[in-house]
Amino acid sequence: MSVQRTPMTRPGFEKLRAELERLKRVERPAITKAIGEARAHGDLAENAEYHAAREKQGFIESRIAELERKVGNAEVIDPPTQGERVTFGSTVLLQDGDGKEVRYQIVGSAQTHPAQRRISILSPLARTLIGRTVGDTVTAQLPGGARRFEILDANFPL
Repeated sequence: MSVQRTPMTRPGFEKLRAELERLKRVERPAITKAIGEARAHGDLAENAEYHAAREKQGFIESRIAELERKVGNAEVIDPPTQGERVTFGSTVLLQDGDGKEVRYQIVGSAQTHPAQRRISILSPLARTLIGRTVGDTVTAQLPGGARRFEILDANFPL
């Protein structure tokens, strides 16, 4: 059984790795210290500080495990910086049927952030755009219905 690799841009990978290191080197030791201090206060059955610290420790350990899995399964792909073909990591400038322009970067699912215009490679719009070139008009089946877009530019720096 092979492990499925998750495509990720280099900045997204570095961000996850930095969070993982911070949790391991800063947060984990701090919560261990807080638990030790709370234990020193005596009866653990009615010690709210101890229970809060243990709960926080659970969240931290869970996040560390999740990040280790994501970082371990990551396939880092550097986005193109030029060219007219839309690929993973591309930043595309689209114009919809109303003439409104919108920019998206196609990223891995772990990096998706719609408010920052980063859409998942698995999204209907990204799947429609992959492999197309500047000047193409595409119709994407989106949750709100079919929408037409013209690709104005691709692979320009953010």
